[in-house]
Amino acid sequence: MTQQAERTRRIPLSRDRVLAAAVVLADQVGIEALSMRRLAQELGVVPMALYKHVANKEELLDGMVDALVSEIDPPVRDAGWKDAVRLRVLSARGALLRHPWARQVLESRTNKTPAVLGYMDSFIGMFLAGGFSVDLTHHVMHALGSRMWGFTQELFDDSAGGNAAGLATLPPEAQAAMFQEMAERYPNILKVATASAHQDSVVGQGCDDQFEFEFALDLLLDGFERLHRQHWTSTPAQTSPAQTSTPARP
Repeated sequence: MTQQAERTRRIPLSRDRVLAAAVVLADQVGIEALSMRRLAQELGVVPMALYKHVANKEELLDGMVDALVSEIDPPVRDAGWKDAVRLRVLSARGALLRHPWARQVLESRTNKTPAVLGYMDSFIGMFLAGGFSVDLTHHVMHALGSRMWGFTQELFDDSAGGNAAGLATLPPEAQAAMFQEMAERYPNILKVATASAHQDSVVGQGCDDQFEFEFALDLLLDGFERLHRQHWTSTPAQTSPAQTSTPARP
């Protein structure tokens, strides 16, 4: 056993240490390969030692989400609501990009921990502090959806490496034949998909997903700002009896 491993074993086990090690391990091997047994091996302890700090793998995953939340920057003080929201969302996206497993785990969580609830509460607070009504803020949060966590379901989402990766392995003749078939059967999809290709996409050949994310985010923020200025409400305006009464005939 190396000196580094020996020093690691001498560090007292704690919940924070277990969660930090789980995050690092998931970053390295993926969330599917993360298990209590493998995590225990990384920490140099027996698996039963972990259960003193996390009851089961579900609680471990909840704790990993809490660790993710702790990486998201707090709202920028003295910034307008629009800048504060934008910066917070992009900070959340940065955390997700650092941890490829995070989106899958976030989407699988049914239990909202105090850390998650605190993040949601402070996120809502940015709009309320900006003068938004509770009514408008309610609908704004629905519109943002998963964007508050830094991701959304994309129209041409090949981040899992599916179609794009498979197509790249085909010989040029087969690729040309597939494109020809697409052009004949789904010409509009092919036009849009091929016209928006960028070399700097983080998902390989395809859209620049960071640009598309920020483009949609800015559209939403601009729309929220317009509704806020118009004092929009989801409650229909009440009309007075005088306005609804039938005019008297001459």
